[in-house]
Amino acid sequence: MDLMTALQHVLRKSLNHGGLSRGIHEGTKVIEKHAAQLCVLAEDCNQPDYVKLIKALCAEHNTHLITVPNAKTLGEWAGLCKIDSEGKARKVVGCSCVVVKDFGEESTALSIVQQHVKSH
Repeated sequence: MDLMTALQHVLRKSLNHGGLSRGIHEGTKVIEKHAAQLCVLAEDCNQPDYVKLIKALCAEHNTHLITVPNAKTLGEWAGLCKIDSEGKARKVVGCSCVVVKDFGEESTALSIVQQHVKSH
């Protein structure tokens, strides 16, 4: 299992357990309360101030940061979409920042993500 697949599983489990904050407003509140365990940032964010703010907050509060290539993909992983009858994501909304407060249950995907975070 590669890192992106593992991250997708971790975000899905966190969403199911109510431990996911999506967007800059919710994300910054969680990071500043020292409740954030992981922050995921989209590389294709077109707001440089947004990226600077998230990176600075993560560095200041010792929150681990992982970047993903696409905001639409991150939005889909964070549940910002409709799922049709075939199981395909429709009407996906892009999301530049997702913060995990609670990982939910332990899994192999979570251990892969935690190993990546420790090594970087």
